[in-house]
Amino acid sequence: MPVRAPRTIADHAAFQTVPVRWVRHWNEHLFSFAVERPASFRFRSGEFVMIGLPGDDDAGGRPLMRAYSIASPAWSDELEFLSIKVPDGPLTSRLQAIRPDDQLYLGRKPTGTLVLDALLGGKRLFLLSTGTGLAPFLSVARDPEVYDRFGQVVIVHSVRRVSDLAYHDELTAQLAGDPLVSDQALLQFHYVPTVTREPFRTSGRIDALVADGQLFGPPLAGAKAFDPAQDRVMLCGSTAMIRDTAAMLEACGFEEGSNAKPGHYVIERAFVG
Repeated sequence: MPVRAPRTIADHAAFQTVPVRWVRHWNEHLFSFAVERPASFRFRSGEFVMIGLPGDDDAGGRPLMRAYSIASPAWSDELEFLSIKVPDGPLTSRLQAIRPDDQLYLGRKPTGTLVLDALLGGKRLFLLSTGTGLAPFLSVARDPEVYDRFGQVVIVHSVRRVSDLAYHDELTAQLAGDPLVSDQALLQFHYVPTVTREPFRTSGRIDALVADGQLFGPPLAGAKAFDPAQDRVMLCGSTAMIRDTAAMLEACGFEEGSNAKPGHYVIERAFVG
């Protein structure tokens, strides 16, 4: 049995403590949770922050911390996260057992490069993800600024099993329940889920969807391939997907962006090295 998180934990100099608001288990491999957002906590949609629990004696009492992309938009009063379940993981084996009102450690300084500030302007924004790499794009896609900067916003989410398509219903509905972007998303947001190991309406890895042109079919407008003149791309997920897709983009003339120098595409260097 996983060890329950304690309902109260001591403050730590580098972290603040926050209560859990809700937990949602998608399947045996995947869950989401949200914590209360401290009034002083500010972040840009797409950034990540450290989340954790007190360490046990084997960890020398040090907090067990891990970087998690924030899935909620920058205007939300809660901080939402998407996590895998690792049975023997030092943190996730315990984190998956949290319940509402339990407390977690929250880092004080969010950061990251999967932000609009790191991209040049364009017409189409592609948010390409595998697995839990979807999380920062849930944040970006619910930010009103993204619809002012781009005419079309496309989330592509590649997973192995159909049950791994977290947030499928919300994304299929084009964020209809969102209080700030629902009207714009209805016209500008597109969702492309794809499953690689089970039957589904769209199958194949992201590189295959790009190669055969499926990614650029209706209702998308514009070029039938990635075009650095109009397209901007964010990548998050497996190292292999990021490596292969980044190489393909650079071969097409795309340049990687950063907070200091905006470009045509961005990845989260903190996760992939």
